[in-house]
Amino acid sequence: MILDSLLSWFSVDMGIDLGTCNTLVCVRGEGIVLNEPSVVAVKKGTNQVLQNGNAVGWVAKEMLGKTPGSITAIRPLKDGVISDFEITEAMLGYFIRKVNGKRPFVKPRVVIAVPSGITAVEKRAVLESAERAGARRVYLVEEPMAAGIGANLPIVEATASMIVDIGGGTTEVAVMSLADIAQCESVRVAGDDLDESIINHMKKAYNLMVGEQTAERVKIEIGSAAPDAEERTMEVRGRDMISGLPRKTVITSEEIREALQEPLSAIIETVTRTLERCEPELAADLVDNGIVLAGGGALLRGIDTIISNATGLDCRIAEDPLTCVARGTAIYLEHLEEWKQTMESDMDDM
Repeated sequence: MILDSLLSWFSVDMGIDLGTCNTLVCVRGEGIVLNEPSVVAVKKGTNQVLQNGNAVGWVAKEMLGKTPGSITAIRPLKDGVISDFEITEAMLGYFIRKVNGKRPFVKPRVVIAVPSGITAVEKRAVLESAERAGARRVYLVEEPMAAGIGANLPIVEATASMIVDIGGGTTEVAVMSLADIAQCESVRVAGDDLDESIINHMKKAYNLMVGEQTAERVKIEIGSAAPDAEERTMEVRGRDMISGLPRKTVITSEEIREALQEPLSAIIETVTRTLERCEPELAADLVDNGIVLAGGGALLRGIDTIISNATGLDCRIAEDPLTCVARGTAIYLEHLEEWKQTMESDMDDM
C-alpha cells in the first residue's frame, strides 16, 4: 500500500469512460486529454491491429463501412460491455500508452466507468483487459455515479438526485442519495438503437441502404424527439436496394422523429419504472430537484421535453453531457483514498 501511494506521485493516473461509441480519458489535474471512437482496425480473420497497433480511434472510425476485403473495422464493445476481449485489450493498451507517454516506466492507476447492469463476469473482463493493457491498479465505478458526480449533482447529501445517462449502447437511469445508488435500472437501448431505427426507416420507406455513419449524421443534423418550431430536411446518399446502384434522396425531420419513437419509448418506460420503484421521500425530493440528462443521447433535440411530459418533473440537460461520465471518473481519482472502499477493484479477489 505504501509503495502504491509512492508510485502514485510519479504515475499518470487516469479515469476512463469506456463507451460503446467513444472512449474518453481524464488525467488527474488535467481534465479530458483523449476523446476517440471505440473502434479498432484489424487484419481480417485475425486480432492483429493494423499500423503496428495504432489503427485505433479516429484512424479506425474513418474505415468503418469502407474497408477492403482484407481489413475489418471492429467496435469491440457492444451494449456497454466487452464483446471482443483481445481487441478491447489492444484498444485500451493504445489509449493508455498514448496518455501515459511521458512516464512509460510507471504504470498508471485507472478508474473505469462501467454500466450498472453488467454481470460479475463482464466486470472481470473489464478488470483483466485493463490490467493486461498496462494498468497498475484498476477500480470500477458505476456509470450513473460517475455521471452524477460529473454533472455536479449533490449525490453525497441526504436528498435525491436523478440522472438519465443515454450513451451509445446503454441507458442508465439512477436515483442517488448519500453517495450511493438508491434505485437504478440499466437498459440496452441507446444511441446505437436510434441509428438502427434510421437505417431501418431508410430501407422501408426508400429502399435505400445507408451505413452507420450516415445514420448517425442524420440523427445529429435533423433528428428530434419532440416537434420543433423549424422542421429540417437533409439529402441522404446510399445504395438502392433494387438496382444496387448509388442513389440520393431528401428526407425530413418529421419522418425521422417518427422513426425514433420505438427506442425513445423504451427509454421513457425505463425512467418511469425507476420512479415508480422509488421510496416516497426520495420521490418527494425529485419534485424539486428534477431529472438531469447526460451522455451523447441527451443532445437529441427535444428529448428533455418528452421525458418532462412523461414524468411531470423538470428535466434539464447537464453541462457538456458527453463528458459527464469521464469528468466523474476524474473526480473519483482525486478522492481515490477516501472512496476506494466503495469501488470494485482488481484486489477484491485476492
